[in-house]
Amino acid sequence: MIDAMDEAPLILTLRFDTASFARFDRERRQHFPPERNLIPAHLTLFHHLPGGRYREVCDVLAARAAEQPGFPMPVTSLRFLGQGTAYAIDSPTLAALRQDLARLWSGHLTRQDAQGFRPHVTIQNKVRAAEAKALHAAMAAAFVPFEATATGLLLWHYRGGPWEAAGEFAFTG
Repeated sequence: MIDAMDEAPLILTLRFDTASFARFDRERRQHFPPERNLIPAHLTLFHHLPGGRYREVCDVLAARAAEQPGFPMPVTSLRFLGQGTAYAIDSPTLAALRQDLARLWSGHLTRQDAQGFRPHVTIQNKVRAAEAKALHAAMAAAFVPFEATATGLLLWHYRGGPWEAAGEFAFTG
């Protein structure tokens, strides 16, 4: 049970179909430094929503998920992060969903969350540049675009370490 007075920031991520999540998470475990890999593979929609508004956030997410059917998300390319590699996602449906939520929460967004949205799934980060370049080059040489499916939203509390599950909202529209 989540305490409604909990002020821990909330993180909102997208839930993937089982096969896509398994692929992303397997590659993350393979390439992310183990001592820094405290969370599963994810696509972050918002990095810091106010924990004190937990119930309001959940109400919005439940209503939005009830209207939203699952949708395809083309994984179109790899993105070099400087110290890692991510899969780039190109989905107008995802962009519209994120924009709608950002509009609703505009008065509560951090600067990071108010900036542009570039959806991605990070599979490697915080490694030396040479290691990051090598993985990116190897993956880019074999990359074939594929499609993942968005199946819902996942809400998390951030307390400085591994994220704590705070809610799951399946797309049922």
